[in-house]
Amino acid sequence: MVLALLLAALVLSAPVMAQAGKGKAAAVAVARGDPQRGALKSEDERCQECHGADGHGFGQSASSEGRHPKLAGQSAAYIIKQLDNFRSGARKHDVMSMMARTVDPADIVDIAAYFASRTPMKGDGTGDSAAGRALYEKGDPARGVTACITCHGPGGKGLAGLGAESPLIGGQEWRYLEKQLLDWRSGERSNSRDGVMNTVIRPLTDQDIRALSDYLSGLP
Repeated sequence: MVLALLLAALVLSAPVMAQAGKGKAAAVAVARGDPQRGALKSEDERCQECHGADGHGFGQSASSEGRHPKLAGQSAAYIIKQLDNFRSGARKHDVMSMMARTVDPADIVDIAAYFASRTPMKGDGTGDSAAGRALYEKGDPARGVTACITCHGPGGKGLAGLGAESPLIGGQEWRYLEKQLLDWRSGERSNSRDGVMNTVIRPLTDQDIRALSDYLSGLP
């Protein structure tokens, strides 16, 4: 079953796979990150104030607007890309854009390595949604919705080899997931490769987005 899903991912994610060479370059940079130094730097740079000492956040009370994602176990390449996008303005967030510009790029690599090394985020198994599961695993061809599993893999764990293009999303904070999906749909966020996320999410209804957020946030 897993092999079949991986084969499907290779077929359906051609635009992303076309960037494999760039992904390998990012992986080399990530390999130089030092998690131990990153632990200290993430505290010094105040990353832990919003994302938690181990990257697991602080629950709903600290993220009522979906502003603080979990970072534990997240792909280091993805973290680096997002911070680079905040620095350049390709991704917009008042606080993160300001903070990303104050951190040395070499320190960002260490910080990313630290959060990537933490025990991966996971849900508690609640909030399972049949509709969310169906959208994640099968998409909706009639509406042009590609299955999320194509790029994010079984259980939302990401697909090895895709680096920054395949972040961990299983077990992520649900308000954050919901906000990002809404922002992809509206175009408020548009920093995915070739605009693939905007294209995939655009046909989804509010109900679809809530179902996906509930399903993904509960994945163990």
